[in-house]
Amino acid sequence: MLYGVGCLLSQERLSRLFDTRPLRLLGFKGDDVRRVVSWFERHGQITVLICRCIPGIRSLISIPAGTARMGIARFTVYMLVGSAVWNTLLCSLGAAAGSAWQQVSDQVSWVSDIVTYALVAIIVAAAAWWIARRAVPAWREGRGRGENTLR
Repeated sequence: MLYGVGCLLSQERLSRLFDTRPLRLLGFKGDDVRRVVSWFERHGQITVLICRCIPGIRSLISIPAGTARMGIARFTVYMLVGSAVWNTLLCSLGAAAGSAWQQVSDQVSWVSDIVTYALVAIIVAAAAWWIARRAVPAWREGRGRGENTLR
């Protein structure tokens, strides 16, 4: 489904969307789309395989694949192989835990806490970096042209 959305949202449409005022104020530029699609065309096809193993990203990778016009057959193969690897890993871990899943869960709960804190710290740091490098300069540029950013 999202692959089809990516096909419908051509590079030009996405560039126009990213050039709208609200997205410019968030620090995005239409040129960003061209660079991402270009990168995906050169290196990104294998990322479909890899990203199918990353929760949260596993579905979203379909959009740039569609926008970059990755062949549907190749996309389907990479998607199936990546999903098979991920599901095999999860099923194997579940089978290995067996009826001791509660005991295993209790013993590794501290790891979950550390991962949660690390992910929150990474997200906060990335958001701060992005705001400082992209959103603030875009906002200043808009104010310098006399635009009222509150409208």
